[in-house]
Amino acid sequence: MDVLEKIVAAKRKEIEPFKAMSPIERFEREGFFWEIGNRSLVQSLLMPGSTGIIAEFKRKSPSKGWFKIKELEVEPVVTAYNKSAAGISVLTDEEFFGGDLDDLIQTKVVTDIPVLRKDFIVDKWQIAESKAFGADVILLIAASLTPAQVKEFSGYAKSIGLESILEVHNEEELGHYCDEVSMVGINNRNLKTFEVNINTSLQLIDKIPAGKPAIAESGISSAEAIVTLRNAGFKGFLIGENFMKEEQPGQAFEEFVNKLKQ
Repeated sequence: MDVLEKIVAAKRKEIEPFKAMSPIERFEREGFFWEIGNRSLVQSLLMPGSTGIIAEFKRKSPSKGWFKIKELEVEPVVTAYNKSAAGISVLTDEEFFGGDLDDLIQTKVVTDIPVLRKDFIVDKWQIAESKAFGADVILLIAASLTPAQVKEFSGYAKSIGLESILEVHNEEELGHYCDEVSMVGINNRNLKTFEVNINTSLQLIDKIPAGKPAIAESGISSAEAIVTLRNAGFKGFLIGENFMKEEQPGQAFEEFVNKLKQ
């Protein structure tokens, strides 16, 4: 099994007991965040003057290990992101990325920009859970889903007020695209090998269906890279490791934005 297959298999096993304890109908009835209007990442990315940056909070990765200790407080980091980012991505997978749903809740409470729940969605139940815990946007990874699942999951997300990003790694996975998807993300990191190549985004941008904002993900470490990607047609730029590996992620983000403005 490759890394992605291991993560997906673990995720299916992880959620089963929780599905029994909290059926999807419960999430559809309850949850404080059902009472809060959805924050649109699409609108935020298309807003004039937007940095387009989706700044990510994640504690570790399978390939690099821990960036920050589990006890790192979310608030100082995401409040710094909130000043100039178009959105905030929160890694909620615990086993492989050290996150949890509390990170998502805390982010939603202290910010006013769209919040993406970054996890491995393999079941419709997780989408209702995402809404109940504060997400505005979910990620659907083409490499771990069938085209039929992408259509079902993105349609359900839309019906409960969530936006969705279809994440692809190659041209073949663009076959998972459907109208219900809100945005298309191109991950420069191959989730099977974890190799990173920013040219993946540049090679696929012209093949993304018109009318959906395109987001470049992973491997973005300079303002110059954003300029190149923006000129190619990208509206969003998901950056996490570049900030989280620094001693002060929030400060690193602010310095990055200042360079971008210059």
